Amino acid sequence: MANDDKKPDTESSSASESDGRATQVAVGGASSGTVGESPSPTSIPAGLPFERDIQEMERKLADLEYQAGDDLDITAEVDALRKKLRKRLADTYEGLSAWDQVTVARHPDRPVTGDYIREALDDFVELHGDKAYGDDPAIVTGLGRIGKRRFMLVGHRKGRTTKERLKCNFGCAHPEGYRKALRKMQLAERMGLPIVTMINTPGAYPGIGAEERGQAAAIAENILRMFEFKVPIVAYVIGEGGSGGALGIGIADRVLMLQYSYYSVISPEGCAAILWKDGSRSPEAAEALGLTAGILSKIGLIDGVVEEPLGGAHRDRPRMIQAMRSSIVEQLTALESVPRGELVAGRRQKFRYLGAIEGRFPVVV
Repeated sequence: MANDDKKPDTESSSASESDGRATQVAVGGASSGTVGESPSPTSIPAGLPFERDIQEMERKLADLEYQAGDDLDITAEVDALRKKLRKRLADTYEGLSAWDQVTVARHPDRPVTGDYIREALDDFVELHGDKAYGDDPAIVTGLGRIGKRRFMLVGHRKGRTTKERLKCNFGCAHPEGYRKALRKMQLAERMGLPIVTMINTPGAYPGIGAEERGQAAAIAENILRMFEFKVPIVAYVIGEGGSGGALGIGIADRVLMLQYSYYSVISPEGCAAILWKDGSRSPEAAEALGLTAGILSKIGLIDGVVEEPLGGAHRDRPRMIQAMRSSIVEQLTALESVPRGELVAGRRQKFRYLGAIEGRFPVVV
């Protein structure tokens, strides 16, 4: 749980050496070398419940590769096992249930916002503070660049290690986090920069301190203002997309999901607890919620799906990073020629018509 005590909001700046692709600079007094999240591990990823046989095959493959040497030619065995592993991965991930996809979205080794900042961006200058209460580590904001394209990046920060996750409140942002996000998006509009958001939260923090400081009002204000911005906005659900905590930075001209992420009005556990008073029915709730990228794309609630590497983003981080880098450039390129007035009108119409029933007039507010 994050500390609700007030923290000073500074305007000092400090720079650190880049860790990975991006040259990162922190503005606001915090070191930015890892952007608050340690890099994803590169060893065999932690196994999920439905991956036990896959994990065993990966261990065997690692053992064979370790044993291979000048005096022992086992190339044929290694190639055969790799081929078998790829087929098992393809078969397994093709038949994932909604609950299985939720577990993939929550995988501890899955790339997080910090990974994309470090490895997909060429430069990043982190901006801190909401100028009212403090700097919430659960939201990261800053000026990013890919090639010649500059933009404001706003994203949830979960952390990687236990210490980081506690500091970042497991990605559950406080009101000062959403107010920080709004200030930086307003800055982007003044500078004429597009906005890219990365959503990865089980939901906004519901603690007493957060409620006292206006959690609901902060999220509502963000939703309202994001409909008014005259610069392009692209939102990505990179892991968990939970409830109002996701919508607080999720109003965009283009909303895309990574293939095995989820986007829902409530977590499956919360849904099961409310409807059936039984947390063990979370898998059933996940199916009923229709929270997967495939379903949401099919019914038109999102604009696209970013394909993940075979076996999920946690199995091939470099490929996932490159896919995100390419997607960001592609989406910003597509939106840059749209007149600003059309952007605002299109964004409003897009969200007003969500859930419209075919053959009937939707409710217009």
